[in-house]
Amino acid sequence: MKYYKVLIIPILLIAMLSISCERDDICPDATPTTPRLIIDLLDALNPGTKKNVFDLVVIGVDNDDFLPDYIFQDTDDLILPLRTDDNTTEYILIKEASVNDNGTPNDNTDDFVDGNQDRITLNYSREEVFVSRACGFKTIFKNVTLTIVQDGDNWMLSREPLTDNQSVEDETTTHFNISH
Repeated sequence: MKYYKVLIIPILLIAMLSISCERDDICPDATPTTPRLIIDLLDALNPGTKKNVFDLVVIGVDNDDFLPDYIFQDTDDLILPLRTDDNTTEYILIKEASVNDNGTPNDNTDDFVDGNQDRITLNYSREEVFVSRACGFKTIFKNVTLTIVQDGDNWMLSREPLTDNQSVEDETTTHFNISH
């Protein structure tokens, strides 16, 4: 009986500890995070038909960083992140881009990207949504508007939201069409 009491106490302690422990909280890769804006690029002469833009470069305004997926790419759609720390995101999209060596082919420090540049401005309101304890929050974007800044030489001719009061809550559907 004495040995029974000695064994039962550690077993009860282990059982109590294992009941109160939770598995490690790891956010699965498949969990939806902050969505990006999806834009289809359409043929202005044949509405409803997607059309490639060739040698496209996309640059974020205010950070001057090239979007890694859009450095001299041929594409008929765009998947763009929106800023989660501001209600406005701006991009410069350069069609038929090329590197201009500024007359100094042996010095790449003064090189820049040439091509037909258009600027888009995206305005929206942000809402943080709780995903889970492991994943934290994600941001969704409400009342998204897209403006093509007119510069007299626009390759982007028009834009169309796919729904009224466009929101960006996931990456499963197109949010805007741009004709060119």
